[in-house]
Amino acid sequence: MDCYIGIDVSKATLDVASLPNGESWTVTNDDLGLAELTPRLVALAPALVVLEASGGFEMLAAITLAKAGLPIAVVNPRQVRDFAKALGRLAKTDALDAGILAEFAQRVRPEPRPLPDEAAQLLDSLLTRRRQLVDMLTAEKNRLGFARGPVKRDINRHIRWLEKHLADVDGDLQDAIAASPLYQAKADLLRSVPGAGPVTTLTLIAALPELGHLSRHQIAALVGVAPLNRDSGTMRGKRMVWGGRAPVRAVLYMAALVGIKHNPVLRVFYERLRAAGKPFKVAVTACMRKLLTILNAMLHQNRPWDPQHS
Repeated sequence: MDCYIGIDVSKATLDVASLPNGESWTVTNDDLGLAELTPRLVALAPALVVLEASGGFEMLAAITLAKAGLPIAVVNPRQVRDFAKALGRLAKTDALDAGILAEFAQRVRPEPRPLPDEAAQLLDSLLTRRRQLVDMLTAEKNRLGFARGPVKRDINRHIRWLEKHLADVDGDLQDAIAASPLYQAKADLLRSVPGAGPVTTLTLIAALPELGHLSRHQIAALVGVAPLNRDSGTMRGKRMVWGGRAPVRAVLYMAALVGIKHNPVLRVFYERLRAAGKPFKVAVTACMRKLLTILNAMLHQNRPWDPQHS
């Protein structure tokens, strides 16, 4: 029988469960623990190994096991928790979660996807740091309006420090793109679209490696800009977007706002939706989805922006 592995990830440990043999064990979440875990899993030859996304704590294990040739799927924790609730498993410990993950792998069988390479990981970490610096800058600028005396001077010094480091991170991001001919080619294609600025381009390259490899329906659902039905019986609920990758949606929102003003295709599309009575947010979300499908098609066909083919 096929073997399925679930790994519950925490900062310090990896709780592992195996089905159908029912074994479970714990190793440390570091190189030493993975040196013990990897050959044991290779010997089991699992059909699938499932880990939850855990804020980055899962990356070392996922990459190490993937390099060993094991089929890895990193899944959304909410999906696994909903699966557990559907089974009536309400108790929650690390060991129980590992068992649920193994059962999720056995029954649901999520598709293993290639993990980001080292260059993509570097880009993602730099983008994460950039978001952190921008958030800190926003917080400090909000505090500045209420500050007085030495506190105001201190906040101003911190703002200048943050702005300098933000510029440094932006430079590191550009260097990371320039160091990879593949990323540079993707960036050139994406930047050719009115509305897709540097941050949008970098985020799509780092956080959405599937761009250009999925259908327009799949990529919209993955990002979380595909409207989902909410019907029951004779009731017809509003279609709503839900889930997906929040960092990608955030940059797509800003890109769509810029595109509505400067991209002729998005502008006409937006004006048509508004003329039909669609609310502002619905129209902007539709523009986000259209922009995403345009970018997806461009990378798939390896062609630059052309308004006649969008």
